[in-house]
Amino acid sequence: MNFVGEPLSKPVKPRRPATAAAPKRPPRSRPAETPAPEKLARKDYEKKLLKLQAELCYLQDWIRDTGARVIIVCEGRDTAGKGGLIKRIIERVSPRTFRVVALAAPDERERSKLFLQRYIEHFPAAGEVVIFDRSWYNRAGVERVMGYTKEKEIKRFLEGVPQFERWLVESGIILIKLWLEVEQKEQDKRLKARIDDPLKQWKLSPMDLKSYAHWYDYSRARDDMFQTTSTREAPWYVLRSDDQKRARLNGIKHILSVIPYERIKRDKVKLPKRSNKHHYKDEIDFHKVKLVREAF
Repeated sequence: MNFVGEPLSKPVKPRRPATAAAPKRPPRSRPAETPAPEKLARKDYEKKLLKLQAELCYLQDWIRDTGARVIIVCEGRDTAGKGGLIKRIIERVSPRTFRVVALAAPDERERSKLFLQRYIEHFPAAGEVVIFDRSWYNRAGVERVMGYTKEKEIKRFLEGVPQFERWLVESGIILIKLWLEVEQKEQDKRLKARIDDPLKQWKLSPMDLKSYAHWYDYSRARDDMFQTTSTREAPWYVLRSDDQKRARLNGIKHILSVIPYERIKRDKVKLPKRSNKHHYKDEIDFHKVKLVREAF
C-alpha cells in the first residue's frame, strides 16, 4: 500500500474475447481557439491614445478642483510593461499633479524604518495622483521569491496589508491596484531585446537576471498575494500586457472608469492685450553669451 492507501500496482483486467473490428470513428474536432486580436496600426493606436490622454487632462482638472487623492499601484513581472503604461499616463499631464514613485532598494537607514513608512512618505496630498512603479508589494514578490525577507515577515505582511488598504480607502484615498500579466515567451522576447538594444540596456538590471530562473516561484507568490490581498475595498485588476499598445489603452481606460470624475466647466480663456508701455529693445546681445550651434 502507498501513503494514500491505494495499492502500489493496479490489478490487471481480463481481456475481452476478440470481436470483429468496430468501424473507426471520425476524429473529434478540437474547439477552435479564439484568435488573437489583430495588432493595432500605429496610426489607430495613437488616435485612441490621444483621446484617452485628453480624458486624463479632464480627470486632472477634477482632481485639482475636488482635492481628491489617488494612488495607482503598478505591479507585475519584469518586462510586463509597467514603465510604458506609466509613461503614457503622465505624458500630457502636469508632474505637479501626477507624481511617479519608483523607490530604489532601501539603504541602511530606510531598513530601520517600519516597512510601510517609506511608502507612506510619498502618499498624495489633496489634488494629487501618485503612481507607484512597484510598491509595498515588493515584499510579497521579489523579497519573498529571492529570500530577502523571512517567511514569517511575509505572512505578517499579507495578513496586515488588507487592513492597511482598508484604512486608506476609508480615509478617502482612491486606490487602484494593477497587475500587468505577461506570458513567458513574450518576456523572453523583451529581455533579449534589452540585451541587444542600446536604448533598452539600462532597463536590464542584475535583479532581472537573478529573477529570470524563478518564473514559477513568482507565479506562486502572485497567486498567494491575490488570494490574501484582493479585497472588496481594494481589489486587484489584472491587465494582460503581451500586446503593449492594447495594454496601455486598456490600462488608461480602466483607470478612467473607476474614478468618478466629471468634466469641470471652465470659462474660455482669452489672451490679454500686450502693453507697449515699457517698450524695450529686447534682441539678445551675442557678444555676452554663446549661441548653441544648430546642427539640425
